[in-house]
Amino acid sequence: MHIAVFSQYHTNPDCPATSRHYSLLAQMARKHRITLITTRTWETQRLTQAFPWLPEGVEMRAAAVPYENKMGVARRALSFGQYAAYALREGLRIEKPDVIWGISTPLTAAWAAAQVARMRRVPWVFEVQDLWPAFPVAMGAVPNGVARRGLYALEKSLYQSARHILPLSPDMTAYVQGLGIPPEKLTTSLNGTDLDLAAAATDAAVAALRQQQGLAGRQVILYAGTFGRANDMPTLVAAAELLAARHPAVTWLFMGHGYDEPLLQAAAARCPAIRLIPPQPRHAVFTWFRLADVAVVSFLGLPVLDANSPAKLYDSLAVGTPVIVTNRGWTKELVERHGCGWFTPAGEPTALAALLADVLSNPEQLRAAGAAGQQVAIHEFDRRSIAAVMQQVLEQAAR
Repeated sequence: MHIAVFSQYHTNPDCPATSRHYSLLAQMARKHRITLITTRTWETQRLTQAFPWLPEGVEMRAAAVPYENKMGVARRALSFGQYAAYALREGLRIEKPDVIWGISTPLTAAWAAAQVARMRRVPWVFEVQDLWPAFPVAMGAVPNGVARRGLYALEKSLYQSARHILPLSPDMTAYVQGLGIPPEKLTTSLNGTDLDLAAAATDAAVAALRQQQGLAGRQVILYAGTFGRANDMPTLVAAAELLAARHPAVTWLFMGHGYDEPLLQAAAARCPAIRLIPPQPRHAVFTWFRLADVAVVSFLGLPVLDANSPAKLYDSLAVGTPVIVTNRGWTKELVERHGCGWFTPAGEPTALAALLADVLSNPEQLRAAGAAGQQVAIHEFDRRSIAAVMQQVLEQAAR
């Protein structure tokens, strides 16, 4: 069958991004024809050339629409609108698909998918990556009450018009069901991880990276991901400085880029225990995660963020590195139930520093938590299994 995919941000494993859909599309394109309607936002940000830009069998229509985490609200809104207009036009030009797969964020990408599905009289499936508009509203990006009500009405109408909905976490699924959407219309599809790429993080690769980075004899804490406003970077910086004063053998690596990069640059300049690492291609991040003794997955203490599905959580557990989470939602329940990590409240640097000091002083506890997490990743987070479920949902929707 012919699947049209509406996704504003396409990445591949050469990019400093999670590349979820590259993995899913690669598997589904073996059986089905796929047309991807996207943008060239990430194509210029490839750090290596180890992978083809598109999986074999995927056709692409791409707009030149810029986007970056540092953009303000107005500039982001323009980017979202430009892609939605392009996707609507191209969706009406391509050969009629059997089913449409619309991916948010942003919500405007899903809106374009829904409009094309309605006009071409085909079913569509809605993948919910983040809760929109709840997330931008909680971050203060939609101060106008009329605009908020309009966005919430749009959100609910999209849930109602979709043939099936795939939220990326159990808490997202519960949120959507709470809006009156029947449970049989919902399938939780975790973000997941690439176990084949994780396998490249061998003992030899980790030893070479440790030597290259001058980290012999040091314990390593890793934060890898966007330095965004939602990621609570000031708390991590404060915790890192507290820990450095008491445990001089610990190095905290911050790998990525984003809004709070100047804050981290200033912290690294005054505190030798804090080190900034440039963004790494997807296929290389697993060696960094395995190098670390523990990874931190942090967000602001907002209820809407408790539902998210952070890639760094899956990638860390895939290589046997335990995690510390600051969300009170499903990730807290996951790490506590499986014994693969720990929880500390968001916005409390003293508590985070104390927890890190405790876990780093117990190597056996770290090893046991890492081993437990790796088993969870193998059985629950494999994107090959996730792709199979996604394919089944799309095939059933088309029928």
